This record gives sequence, C-alpha cells and structure tokens, in this order.
Amino acid sequence: EVQLQASGGGLVQTGESLRLSCASIGFAFDGSPVNQYVIGWFRQAPGRGREGVACITYTDGRSNILDSVKGRFTISRDNAKNTVYLAMNSLKLDDTAVYYCAAARAIRYGDSSDYVAWGQGTQVTVSS
Repeated sequence: EVQLQASGGGLVQTGESLRLSCASIGFAFDGSPVNQYVIGWFRQAPGRGREGVACITYTDGRSNILDSVKGRFTISRDNAKNTVYLAMNSLKLDDTAVYYCAAARAIRYGDSSDYVAWGQGTQVTVSS
C-alpha cells in the first residue's frame, strides 16, 4: 500500500508562510506505483469537517485548488523525490487545521472518498 508522510507544519503568525511536504512511497493493492496517483491535501479544523485544499497528478502536473485559498496556496510536485508540496503564504487564522495528504488512484467522485491512502497529518497553527 502507498504510504505517505506529511510534514512541515508548525506554529506561525498571521501573514507568515509554511511549506508542507508529502513524501510517498510504495504501491497500492493493485500494484500501481505512487507516481501514477493523484495526491491531495486536505485539512480539518477543530469541530469542522475535512476540507479538500488542493490536488495534483504526478503524471502531468495538473492541479486543482480550493477557491478560498487560491492565490495564497500553491501545490507542486517533485517526481524524482515522490514528494508533493503545498506552499502556504499569507496564512490566516482560519487556516489553522491538521493538514493531511492522501493518494487517489483516480478522481471518481471529487471528494475524499477517492483517496485510498492517507498520511498522519501535520498541524498548522496560525496565531495573531
């Protein structure tokens, strides 16, 4: 199974930046290598549901990003390192959440149910 490791979170002040990393390795049950997957970033704030933030394909680099963070967050990938990054700029209090990365074989429904492997999450806390 694909394993993912999210890292890069921390405690920052509003307006500061963080870059999250999602390193992945391994193979899915069907034998698909990780570089054939879509990698997504999700976040979950206390008392709130899980929210999709951004996703990117390893194969062609196509990406999508949540409208509410567009212009501040950027998703990218380094295929050689099997790593996807989420650069977060101009952080706001509402960005505080646990951020998870996940892998999907394909996007079928456009929600978290597409994702078959999840990392442990990394805490992002934005303070004023």
